[in-house]
Amino acid sequence: MKKDNIILIGMPSCGKTTIGTELSKKIGYGYIDSDSVIVAREGMRLPQIIEAKGREGFLDVEAKVNAELCANRCVIATGGSVIYRDYAMQKLRELGTLVYLELTYETVEERLGDLKQRGVAIKEGFTLRDLYEERKVLYEKYADISVKLDGKTIAESVEAVAKAIEK
Repeated sequence: MKKDNIILIGMPSCGKTTIGTELSKKIGYGYIDSDSVIVAREGMRLPQIIEAKGREGFLDVEAKVNAELCANRCVIATGGSVIYRDYAMQKLRELGTLVYLELTYETVEERLGDLKQRGVAIKEGFTLRDLYEERKVLYEKYADISVKLDGKTIAESVEAVAKAIEK
């Protein structure tokens, strides 16, 4: 399998889905939302899966789904917590270029609503700041490319990612 996919990683609310759909149109690629694949396979919304299986169970399901993705010339928007399972990230790395859609904590805090309602896999007792700090290190570890998106519109963000992947 050729490594010709673009895989978007980043915090919830960073725009993986929105930027992913627009980027796929711009560059003529297909589009896959791995959270949608999880929902379809499990027959439940993300918050329901977390409720039923717990955080660790959800992370296992998410990793399995992402590790099994087969794609060619696609933009893949992952869930924000995919970075917790190294084997899934290694499989994604084999599929394509990992692009970290980077936002400051302040922007994430401003954009993000109710974490539980959104289906965010967060450790018991963690604050959003704790989650951000923990994940930022992992996004940076796995990313082939990081694109700072603070203050950019959707169109500007898509353009910034398109330029970054051309290099």
